[in-house]
Amino acid sequence: MKQKKRFIAGATCPECKTMDMMMLYKEHDVEKVECVQCGHKMTQPEQAVQASTRQFEQVIGVFKPGD
Repeated sequence: MKQKKRFIAGATCPECKTMDMMMLYKEHDVEKVECVQCGHKMTQPEQAVQASTRQFEQVIGVFKPGD
């Protein structure tokens, strides 16, 4: 199965400061971000993502392309 990778518009790499070179993808159900220019990688485990969700946020639905 081919891995889907998306670019993050307007994102700047914290390492090389290049804009529009950050790519988002999932690996083993963990979201990862990688700079195409310098190779800098960032990862955020699922627990940290859930912890950052606003407490009183009401979500009607979640759109997942490809489902």
